Amino acid sequence: MTFNRPIQILIADDHPPMREGLTALLDKQADFQVIGMAGNGKDAIAQFRQHQPDVLLLDLRMPEMEGVEVVSTLCAEFANVRILILTTYDGDEDIYRALRAGAAGYVLKDVPCEELFDAIRRISVGQKYLASQVMLKLTERMVGSELTEREQDVLQLMVQGKGNREIADTLHIVEGTVKFHVRNILEKLGASDRTQAVTAALRRGLARL
Repeated sequence: MTFNRPIQILIADDHPPMREGLTALLDKQADFQVIGMAGNGKDAIAQFRQHQPDVLLLDLRMPEMEGVEVVSTLCAEFANVRILILTTYDGDEDIYRALRAGAAGYVLKDVPCEELFDAIRRISVGQKYLASQVMLKLTERMVGSELTEREQDVLQLMVQGKGNREIADTLHIVEGTVKFHVRNILEKLGASDRTQAVTAALRRGLARL
């Protein structure tokens, strides 16, 4: 697909300076046209429906509705939606979830301008784009062991500082089962104790504070 007009871009980011800076940067390119800006996830969806841009430039962490949910919602509604995640979050789980939801690309906010321009142009014609450091993170995730849904529940409560008894009470399971899950979590994350596991989980985007 080629365009006989500028590539129309919608920017969704909750920081006004970032939105305005990106708009000024992209509008300097003869083949780009920013047609809208959104400050939260719900507004991003509403503006996408209104403008139907060629590319949605989307931050991962957004108020009201998070980036992954925005991706899932739009991909279910539009057949050819093209979304480029532009974020500071480089955890392998963040990347995996965004791509699984249907994002066409994932780059970090410290990416060189020319690489960002190239990513937008590639995605606008239906290609995929992953920055090199993003690809490395994704590869690391693929070779690791994936946590089960219950292990993810336990891990999130560990991140919140809860002990085994509190986790057992919250999840309505016996304490021995919690200890079993904790051992599996430590092994899968390559951690020697709970503190290392929590640190790894936050770094990778497996859980949040």
